[in-house]
Order: sequence, then C-alpha cells, then structure tokens
Amino acid sequence: MKKSFQAALILFVLMQFAGLAWGQAPTGLGEQGWYADPEAHVFAGEYWIYPTYSDPAPLPVGASQFTELQQARRDEKGLRKAYLQQTFMDAFSSPDLVHWIKHPHVLDVKNVPWAAYAVWAPSVIELKGKYYLFFGANDIQKDETTAGGIGVAVSDSPGGPFVDAIGKPLIGAFYNGAQPIDPFVYQDDDGRIYLYYGGQGHCNVVGLTADLKAVTPLPDGELYKEITPAEYVEGPFLIKRNGVYYFMWSEGDWGDSSYGVAYARSSSPIGPFTRVGKILQTDARVANGPGHHSVIHLPGTDEWYIVYHRHPLGNTEPNQRLMAIDRMYFDKDGKIVPVKMTAKGVAARRLGGDSQAR
Repeated sequence: MKKSFQAALILFVLMQFAGLAWGQAPTGLGEQGWYADPEAHVFAGEYWIYPTYSDPAPLPVGASQFTELQQARRDEKGLRKAYLQQTFMDAFSSPDLVHWIKHPHVLDVKNVPWAAYAVWAPSVIELKGKYYLFFGANDIQKDETTAGGIGVAVSDSPGGPFVDAIGKPLIGAFYNGAQPIDPFVYQDDDGRIYLYYGGQGHCNVVGLTADLKAVTPLPDGELYKEITPAEYVEGPFLIKRNGVYYFMWSEGDWGDSSYGVAYARSSSPIGPFTRVGKILQTDARVANGPGHHSVIHLPGTDEWYIVYHRHPLGNTEPNQRLMAIDRMYFDKDGKIVPVKMTAKGVAARRLGGDSQAR
C-alpha cells in the first residue's frame, strides 16, 4: 500500500510538472483562449499582441486585488458580469506569427487605482526606450461623473508590468458624442503623435504631447476633432502606405455576424477620409463577426498582416471571441483587397534585421 501511494504521488508530481511545461510551450494564436480587440506590433525583435480578455466565466478568487474605491465601483448596480471579469490584460509574443507565448497580467487594475472593470482595447507605442499602453476602463456613459475613460500606463518592457502614468484618465468624458474607449495611438513620419478613439458610433482624433501624458491641439487648431465616417461603430486603426492614410474601423454589432472591418482614405492623418468599403466580414465556412483589428507591416516589403478577433461558428456567447491573423493585400490602385479569412492562419514568418511594425 505504501509503495502504491508513493508511486501515485510521484506520478502526480510528474504530471504537474508536465502540465506546467505544456502551459508554457508556444501555441497557436487561436488556441490562447477567449480574447478580443488584438493590437499587434513588433517590439524588441519579436511580434507582440495585446488583446482584451473576453472570457465571461468567473475569475479565480484573488485573481485581482481591489482598493475600497475600486470595489465600490464594482458593487454598483446594473454592471454586466462579463465586464467585471475584465480587470487585467495579457500579452502574447512570437518569433514567427505561428508560435505564441502568453505573458499574463501585463496590465492589472492593482496598478491603475481609478480603473475597476471593463479594461478594454489596448494600444501600445514604444517611445524613447519606454512602452506606453493606452486602454479604456469602466465603460463610462454620458451621464456619469465618476472616473473612467481612456488611460495610459508605462513600462520599461513590452511584457510589462505597465503602471498608471498619470493617476487619472487621459480622456474621461464624451466629446462630439464619442465614448472614451478603443484608443489607437499613431506616430507619423514627422514625429507627431495622434490618438484616435471612440465608441457609440463616433470617432475623434487628438494630438498627444511629447510625453504622451496629455492631449494637445491638432495642426488645424482643433482639440477633439470628429472624423466619424459613414457606418463607423468602434475600433479605429490607421496605417500609411505610399503617402496615403488608410483609416480603418469596425462596423455592425460586435456580438453577431454583422460585425466587420471597413476603411476610408485620405492624404492627411486627420482627414477628411473618403470611405472605400468593407474588407473583412463573416464567412459562413470559417467564422462569424470578424473585427476590431490591427495591422502589422514589415518595412522594406509590401507585406501586411491583419490581426483580429472572430466568433467560432455555432457559438452564441457574444463575449467568446478568438484571435486570428491573415494576410492583407493591396491592388494596383492602392485599394485593400477584401481579406480572405482562413481557418489555419498564416505561414511562419520570422523577422529579419531591424524590421519594425507600425
């Protein structure tokens, strides 16, 4: 009996170590679990993705620690249970776009005292050796006066930990009807830095100061400039190719098959933007409701990748979304070719030299 117990104990320990090793092993992007709103970059010679945690299941006890103020916000009536689970952000890194390693809790509300739940849609930029992560928190509405909106956190590493940079929201109120969520930060070739954001069908662009800790007027003098294109809902993103600015966004209902990605073009980063059309939408053979995307460009090439979330076929829980990546192409006229969603994703693509992605 004693020997049997010892053998069972040894087997149990070995299984625990094996499970730990398997948990740390690189896995495919779509195998990472329920995540949404992925923003992709190349930092420190690797691909990085920062998404929103979107598993509606309750978190383990003690997963996040809350201050009295945070707990008071969480105890308010009418909050969606799924939003209460969103108190942190994980990140994922890869050498080749195929094998991904999870970096848990690169941002956690324990390091952002004013944020209590609904921590959404990260956007990250590297500047002067530091990494700045912009995010939405607390899902504030027009009639709210409590803290919430778009924040910014800073770290010395792309893998965090990111810590609140200013002690309050950067944008904590509605302007031009835009809910302060879904930030996207972009540095143009001339060094100017812009922040695009907005939910509830409105999008603004603002300038950012050199330290990224305050908004500043745009070159045309406006502070909060509305650039909302037709059909815009949320999830703004911007790329530049051959001198043309491509403003992209998500439209439709985030919880169903109408969700997708569209874009417009302009000769200026602050518009006006002319709508071109939709380039990513439901494919009944692959997945439903693809959207809230980002784009990776490998400089020195015309190689582009679109990273997005989507709902598995047959899944009826709107919060359960998986990350995906596919190739993105342009035609001879500079228009984006409608993206072909695939079940497998892309082939391995290692970075060469000092390749960077914006």
